[in-house]
Amino acid sequence: MKIDEIAKLANVSKSAVSLALNGKNGVSQKTREKILKIAEEHGYIPRPIIKAEQYFQTNSNTKILRFVAVTNAGIVSEEFESLPFFMELIKYIDTQSGSSGYSLMVSSISIECLQEEISRLENEQKSAGILLLGTNLTPEQIKIIADIQPNLVVLDTCFETIDANFVVMNNLFGAYQAGQYLLKLGHKKIGYVESEIRMYNFDMRKKGFIQALTESNLRIDESNYFSISPTTIAPQEAFTEKLKNRMDHLPTALFCETDYMAISVIKSLTELGIKVPDEISIIGFDNIFESRVITPELTTIHVKKDKIALLSVEKLIRLIENNDEDKIKLLVDTELIVRNSCLEL
Repeated sequence: MKIDEIAKLANVSKSAVSLALNGKNGVSQKTREKILKIAEEHGYIPRPIIKAEQYFQTNSNTKILRFVAVTNAGIVSEEFESLPFFMELIKYIDTQSGSSGYSLMVSSISIECLQEEISRLENEQKSAGILLLGTNLTPEQIKIIADIQPNLVVLDTCFETIDANFVVMNNLFGAYQAGQYLLKLGHKKIGYVESEIRMYNFDMRKKGFIQALTESNLRIDESNYFSISPTTIAPQEAFTEKLKNRMDHLPTALFCETDYMAISVIKSLTELGIKVPDEISIIGFDNIFESRVITPELTTIHVKKDKIALLSVEKLIRLIENNDEDKIKLLVDTELIVRNSCLEL
């Protein structure tokens, strides 16, 4: 479900829905509760974000954790909460926060107004600490937020040279697992489908996958690199056109940097009449819900979002309650999930 669909059901504007979902002023308590109820019932956000009385409290000893996503036109769009990966992550963070006696406030801000928006949010309702979705952020942008709220844990990216706390999936290891699995199946003519938008997670995945192949004295031919959108689930024309010109010498397997990309690739191949896995094996990364409902079911790398949420919230609360200032960079290992999209040669 998307924001405009919630707006239609609630008979309000999209901006009113955005204000209610992000716990901001501008809508009445009655309207806020109506929107949150619709969102929860339809699985948009699997919980009420925050009660109105909690939002307007002025107690300086607040028990609120703020989850902040910085939106742009790339990976983290304004409707990021409807994407399966982020929806699951937020659900686990909310559960862990609640069991620790804290409420979770979800806030999304524009990357163009980063400093102003974070300052405004913290001035309107001071949080005890911030869980920052760092997916698409630069070191400089993370430092801006850390200066405003020092009680900070960054998720879904990692910069070793920043004096801040990071918890992220072990991207390099996950892609290495994917590479090893394809090699075990006997594949040698392997292709790589990368995101046209680059960031830490994707760079580490590329490094890990290439490392697995290099250890077996294999390399990816330049003609077997493909670049597509990381957030579109549909056949992608540029990818399709590139394959049309080389139907007689296709790779036997493709690693895709995300499940969304893997699903797009499967749809593109189906459109061309290329069978998966009979003619090309496909492996993805993330293990989102859709990976289990696509045909064939997708072999992928499972990201332990529940463990990432647990470690992030635990560290933030230690920072808040015990002044635990020792910085951490935690990598959470991944797991290979074997389904039906890969074939042994």
